[in-house]
Amino acid sequence: MHFCLIQVGRTARWILVIASLLASITFSGCGSGSVQSAVPPVAIPPTAALPPAITAPEPVLLFNGTGTTSSDVAAVEAVLGTLAVGYVTADSTQLNAMTEPQLGGYKLIIVPGGNSITIGQSLTADTASMLQGAVEQYGVHYLGLCAGAFFGGYSIYNGVDLTGGVSFDFYADEYKGIHLEPVEISLPNSGPLDVYWQDGPQLSGWGAVVAKFPDGTPAVVEGQSGKGFVIFTGVHPEAPESWRGAMIFTTPVSADLEYAGTVIQAALNGTSLPHF
Repeated sequence: MHFCLIQVGRTARWILVIASLLASITFSGCGSGSVQSAVPPVAIPPTAALPPAITAPEPVLLFNGTGTTSSDVAAVEAVLGTLAVGYVTADSTQLNAMTEPQLGGYKLIIVPGGNSITIGQSLTADTASMLQGAVEQYGVHYLGLCAGAFFGGYSIYNGVDLTGGVSFDFYADEYKGIHLEPVEISLPNSGPLDVYWQDGPQLSGWGAVVAKFPDGTPAVVEGQSGKGFVIFTGVHPEAPESWRGAMIFTTPVSADLEYAGTVIQAALNGTSLPHF
Protein backbone atom coordinates (compact mmCIF):
# COMPACT_ATOMS: atom_id res chain seq x y z
CA MET A 1 0.00 0.00 0.00
CA HIS A 2 1.32 3.42 -0.91
CA PHE A 3 0.72 6.44 1.31
CA CYS A 4 0.83 9.95 -0.16
CA LEU A 5 0.91 12.66 2.61
CA ILE A 6 0.53 16.35 1.79
CA GLN A 7 2.12 18.71 4.28
CA VAL A 8 -0.32 21.52 5.27
CA GLY A 9 1.97 23.33 7.67
CA ARG A 10 0.48 22.52 11.00
CA THR A 11 1.03 19.60 13.36
CA ALA A 12 -2.68 19.24 14.02
CA ARG A 13 -3.39 18.73 10.35
CA TRP A 14 -0.69 16.02 10.20
CA ILE A 15 -2.34 14.25 13.11
CA LEU A 16 -5.73 14.38 11.42
CA VAL A 17 -4.35 13.01 8.13
CA ILE A 18 -2.51 10.16 9.87
CA ALA A 19 -5.57 9.33 11.98
CA SER A 20 -7.68 9.23 8.83
CA LEU A 21 -5.25 6.87 7.10
CA LEU A 22 -5.11 4.56 10.11
CA ALA A 23 -8.88 4.45 10.16
CA SER A 24 -9.00 3.48 6.49
CA ILE A 25 -6.50 0.67 7.10
CA THR A 26 -8.46 -0.62 10.08
CA PHE A 27 -11.74 -0.95 8.20
CA SER A 28 -10.68 -2.22 4.79
CA GLY A 29 -8.81 -5.49 5.46
CA CYS A 30 -9.23 -8.60 3.20
CA GLY A 31 -11.28 -11.38 4.72
CA SER A 32 -13.24 -9.12 7.03
CA GLY A 33 -16.57 -10.35 8.31
CA SER A 34 -18.53 -7.93 6.18
CA VAL A 35 -16.84 -9.07 2.96
CA GLN A 36 -17.30 -12.80 3.75
CA SER A 37 -20.94 -12.35 4.57
CA ALA A 38 -21.51 -10.75 1.19
CA VAL A 39 -20.31 -13.91 -0.66
CA PRO A 40 -22.86 -16.73 -0.58
CA PRO A 41 -21.44 -20.19 0.33
CA VAL A 42 -20.85 -22.62 -2.55
CA ALA A 43 -23.50 -25.31 -2.55
CA ILE A 44 -22.05 -28.86 -2.75
CA PRO A 45 -24.53 -31.20 -4.40
CA PRO A 46 -25.29 -34.24 -2.24
CA THR A 47 -24.01 -37.62 -3.39
CA ALA A 48 -26.86 -39.67 -4.77
CA ALA A 49 -27.64 -42.53 -2.42
CA LEU A 50 -27.41 -46.05 -3.83
CA PRO A 51 -30.70 -47.87 -4.14
CA PRO A 52 -30.80 -50.51 -1.41
CA ALA A 53 -29.54 -53.95 -2.34
CA ILE A 54 -32.21 -56.57 -2.89
CA THR A 55 -31.59 -59.53 -0.63
CA ALA A 56 -30.48 -62.54 -2.67
CA PRO A 57 -31.89 -66.03 -2.09
CA GLU A 58 -28.39 -67.47 -1.61
CA PRO A 59 -24.99 -65.90 -0.90
CA VAL A 60 -23.36 -66.93 -4.22
CA LEU A 61 -24.30 -66.14 -7.81
CA LEU A 62 -22.59 -68.56 -10.22
CA PHE A 63 -22.57 -67.48 -13.85
CA ASN A 64 -23.23 -70.38 -16.24
CA GLY A 65 -24.06 -68.41 -19.38
CA THR A 66 -22.79 -68.41 -22.94
CA GLY A 67 -19.03 -68.82 -23.11
CA THR A 68 -18.63 -70.74 -19.86
CA THR A 69 -17.63 -74.40 -19.94
CA SER A 70 -20.35 -76.62 -18.51
CA SER A 71 -17.78 -78.97 -17.00
CA ASP A 72 -16.17 -76.10 -15.09
CA VAL A 73 -19.54 -74.86 -13.90
CA ALA A 74 -20.13 -78.40 -12.58
CA ALA A 75 -16.67 -78.46 -10.97
CA VAL A 76 -17.35 -75.21 -9.12
CA GLU A 77 -20.77 -76.50 -8.06
CA ALA A 78 -19.12 -79.62 -6.63
CA VAL A 79 -16.73 -77.57 -4.49
CA LEU A 80 -19.57 -75.29 -3.32
CA GLY A 81 -21.50 -78.43 -2.37
CA THR A 82 -18.55 -79.74 -0.36
CA LEU A 83 -18.36 -76.42 1.46
CA ALA A 84 -22.15 -76.42 2.00
CA VAL A 85 -22.36 -72.92 0.48
CA GLY A 86 -25.69 -72.00 -1.08
CA TYR A 87 -25.73 -70.64 -4.62
CA VAL A 88 -27.95 -69.83 -7.57
CA THR A 89 -26.98 -69.83 -11.23
CA ALA A 90 -27.64 -67.23 -13.91
CA ASP A 91 -27.21 -67.61 -17.65
CA SER A 92 -26.49 -64.72 -20.01
CA THR A 93 -30.16 -63.80 -20.53
CA GLN A 94 -30.87 -63.87 -16.81
CA LEU A 95 -27.79 -61.84 -15.95
CA ASN A 96 -28.63 -59.25 -18.61
CA ALA A 97 -32.08 -58.86 -17.04
CA MET A 98 -30.79 -58.24 -13.52
CA THR A 99 -30.50 -54.81 -11.94
CA GLU A 100 -27.54 -53.51 -9.99
CA PRO A 101 -29.42 -53.67 -6.65
CA GLN A 102 -30.24 -57.33 -7.41
CA LEU A 103 -26.58 -58.07 -8.06
CA GLY A 104 -25.70 -56.06 -4.97
CA GLY A 105 -27.67 -58.48 -2.81
CA TYR A 106 -25.20 -61.32 -3.34
CA LYS A 107 -22.11 -61.87 -1.27
CA LEU A 108 -20.01 -63.41 -4.06
CA ILE A 109 -20.21 -63.61 -7.85
CA ILE A 110 -18.24 -66.43 -9.50
CA VAL A 111 -17.38 -66.48 -13.20
CA PRO A 112 -15.80 -69.83 -14.15
CA GLY A 113 -13.64 -70.90 -17.08
CA GLY A 114 -14.54 -70.96 -20.75
CA ASN A 115 -14.02 -68.34 -23.44
CA SER A 116 -13.76 -64.84 -22.03
CA ILE A 117 -14.49 -63.15 -25.35
CA THR A 118 -17.70 -65.13 -25.80
CA ILE A 119 -18.67 -64.48 -22.18
CA GLY A 120 -18.27 -60.74 -22.66
CA GLN A 121 -20.05 -60.67 -26.00
CA SER A 122 -23.01 -62.59 -24.56
CA LEU A 123 -23.58 -59.76 -22.09
CA THR A 124 -24.49 -56.13 -22.64
CA ALA A 125 -22.21 -53.22 -21.81
CA ASP A 126 -24.78 -52.20 -19.19
CA THR A 127 -24.52 -55.62 -17.55
CA ALA A 128 -20.72 -55.35 -17.37
CA SER A 129 -21.12 -51.88 -15.85
CA MET A 130 -23.63 -53.17 -13.30
CA LEU A 131 -21.30 -56.03 -12.35
CA GLN A 132 -18.59 -53.47 -11.74
CA GLY A 133 -20.99 -51.36 -9.68
CA ALA A 134 -22.10 -54.36 -7.64
CA VAL A 135 -18.49 -55.00 -6.64
CA GLU A 136 -17.15 -51.48 -6.30
CA GLN A 137 -20.23 -49.73 -4.89
CA TYR A 138 -22.22 -52.45 -3.11
CA GLY A 139 -19.21 -54.44 -1.91
CA VAL A 140 -20.02 -57.76 -3.59
CA HIS A 141 -16.98 -60.03 -3.89
CA TYR A 142 -15.82 -61.52 -7.19
CA LEU A 143 -13.99 -64.74 -8.07
CA GLY A 144 -12.80 -65.17 -11.64
CA LEU A 145 -11.41 -68.54 -12.68
CA CYS A 146 -9.30 -68.55 -15.87
CA ALA A 147 -11.71 -66.99 -18.41
CA GLY A 148 -13.49 -65.37 -15.47
CA ALA A 149 -10.20 -63.66 -14.60
CA PHE A 150 -9.74 -62.37 -18.16
CA PHE A 151 -13.36 -61.12 -18.06
CA GLY A 152 -12.93 -59.51 -14.64
CA GLY A 153 -10.03 -57.36 -15.84
CA TYR A 154 -10.07 -54.77 -18.57
CA SER A 155 -11.23 -56.08 -21.95
CA ILE A 156 -12.74 -54.50 -25.06
CA TYR A 157 -15.17 -57.43 -25.02
CA ASN A 158 -17.33 -55.98 -22.23
CA GLY A 159 -14.80 -56.73 -19.53
CA VAL A 160 -15.90 -55.79 -16.01
CA ASP A 161 -12.64 -53.89 -15.37
CA LEU A 162 -12.27 -54.47 -11.66
CA THR A 163 -8.58 -53.71 -12.11
CA GLY A 164 -8.57 -50.01 -12.95
CA GLY A 165 -7.69 -50.57 -16.59
CA VAL A 166 -5.27 -53.51 -16.20
CA SER A 167 -5.76 -56.34 -18.68
CA PHE A 168 -4.20 -59.81 -18.51
CA ASP A 169 -2.15 -61.81 -21.00
CA PHE A 170 -1.79 -65.58 -21.37
CA TYR A 171 0.66 -67.56 -19.28
CA ALA A 172 3.89 -67.97 -21.26
CA ASP A 173 3.34 -71.63 -22.22
CA GLU A 174 0.48 -70.53 -24.47
CA TYR A 175 3.08 -68.99 -26.77
CA LYS A 176 4.99 -72.27 -26.86
CA GLY A 177 1.99 -73.95 -28.47
CA ILE A 178 0.88 -75.57 -25.19
CA HIS A 179 -2.80 -75.22 -24.34
CA LEU A 180 -3.34 -77.82 -21.63
CA GLU A 181 -0.97 -79.16 -18.98
CA PRO A 182 -0.24 -79.68 -15.28
CA VAL A 183 1.50 -76.60 -13.90
CA GLU A 184 3.26 -76.43 -10.58
CA ILE A 185 2.34 -73.26 -8.72
CA SER A 186 4.31 -72.05 -5.72
CA LEU A 187 2.65 -70.73 -2.55
CA PRO A 188 4.19 -68.47 0.10
CA ASN A 189 3.60 -70.64 3.16
CA SER A 190 3.31 -74.24 1.94
CA GLY A 191 4.64 -76.65 -0.62
CA PRO A 192 3.85 -76.31 -4.33
CA LEU A 193 0.71 -77.65 -5.98
CA ASP A 194 0.46 -79.27 -9.38
CA VAL A 195 -2.74 -77.89 -10.88
CA TYR A 196 -4.69 -78.06 -14.10
CA TRP A 197 -4.01 -75.21 -16.55
CA GLN A 198 -5.78 -74.61 -19.86
CA ASP A 199 -5.22 -71.41 -21.84
CA GLY A 200 -5.27 -69.39 -18.64
CA PRO A 201 -3.83 -65.94 -17.91
CA GLN A 202 -0.84 -64.85 -15.92
CA LEU A 203 -2.00 -62.01 -13.74
CA SER A 204 0.76 -59.43 -13.73
CA GLY A 205 0.00 -55.82 -12.94
CA TRP A 206 -2.76 -56.03 -10.37
CA GLY A 207 -3.27 -57.13 -6.79
CA ALA A 208 -1.20 -59.07 -4.27
CA VAL A 209 0.41 -62.27 -5.57
CA VAL A 210 -1.03 -65.36 -3.86
CA ALA A 211 0.59 -68.01 -6.09
CA LYS A 212 3.21 -68.01 -8.84
CA PHE A 213 3.74 -69.91 -12.09
CA PRO A 214 7.12 -71.61 -12.64
CA ASP A 215 8.39 -68.52 -14.48
CA GLY A 216 7.55 -66.30 -11.49
CA THR A 217 4.50 -64.59 -12.99
CA PRO A 218 1.35 -64.47 -10.84
CA ALA A 219 -0.98 -67.46 -11.06
CA VAL A 220 -3.40 -66.26 -8.35
CA VAL A 221 -3.91 -62.68 -7.18
CA GLU A 222 -6.22 -60.88 -4.78
CA GLY A 223 -7.13 -57.31 -3.93
CA GLN A 224 -9.78 -54.69 -3.31
CA SER A 225 -11.85 -53.19 -6.08
CA GLY A 226 -13.78 -50.35 -4.53
CA LYS A 227 -15.74 -51.85 -1.64
CA GLY A 228 -15.48 -55.39 -2.99
CA PHE A 229 -12.84 -58.10 -2.61
CA VAL A 230 -11.58 -59.86 -5.72
CA ILE A 231 -9.63 -63.05 -6.42
CA PHE A 232 -8.44 -64.05 -9.89
CA THR A 233 -6.89 -67.41 -10.74
CA GLY A 234 -5.13 -68.36 -13.96
CA VAL A 235 -5.39 -72.06 -13.11
CA HIS A 236 -8.15 -74.55 -12.24
CA PRO A 237 -7.65 -75.95 -8.72
CA GLU A 238 -11.33 -77.02 -8.87
CA ALA A 239 -10.58 -79.47 -11.71
CA PRO A 240 -11.86 -82.98 -10.87
CA GLU A 241 -10.00 -86.24 -11.42
CA SER A 242 -11.76 -86.78 -14.74
CA TRP A 243 -9.99 -83.77 -16.24
CA ARG A 244 -6.55 -85.22 -15.65
CA GLY A 245 -6.81 -88.05 -18.16
CA ALA A 246 -3.37 -89.42 -18.97
CA MET A 247 -1.54 -86.35 -17.64
CA ILE A 248 0.75 -86.94 -14.67
CA PHE A 249 0.33 -84.67 -11.64
CA THR A 250 2.70 -84.60 -8.68
CA THR A 251 -0.04 -83.71 -6.19
CA PRO A 252 -3.28 -85.64 -5.65
CA VAL A 253 -6.56 -84.18 -6.84
CA SER A 254 -7.71 -84.00 -3.22
CA ALA A 255 -4.99 -81.43 -2.46
CA ASP A 256 -6.01 -79.28 -5.40
CA LEU A 257 -9.69 -79.46 -4.49
CA GLU A 258 -8.87 -78.51 -0.91
CA TYR A 259 -7.06 -75.46 -2.22
CA ALA A 260 -10.01 -74.64 -4.45
CA GLY A 261 -12.21 -74.67 -1.36
CA THR A 262 -9.77 -72.37 0.43
CA VAL A 263 -9.86 -69.91 -2.48
CA ILE A 264 -13.67 -69.93 -2.69
CA GLN A 265 -14.06 -69.43 1.06
CA ALA A 266 -11.58 -66.55 1.00
CA ALA A 267 -13.47 -64.92 -1.87
CA LEU A 268 -16.80 -65.45 -0.13
CA ASN A 269 -15.66 -63.96 3.16
CA GLY A 270 -13.35 -61.29 1.75
CA THR A 271 -10.43 -62.83 3.62
CA SER A 272 -6.90 -62.27 2.35
CA LEU A 273 -4.90 -65.38 1.51
CA PRO A 274 -1.19 -65.55 2.32
CA HIS A 275 0.71 -63.72 -0.38
CA PHE A 276 4.28 -62.99 -1.40
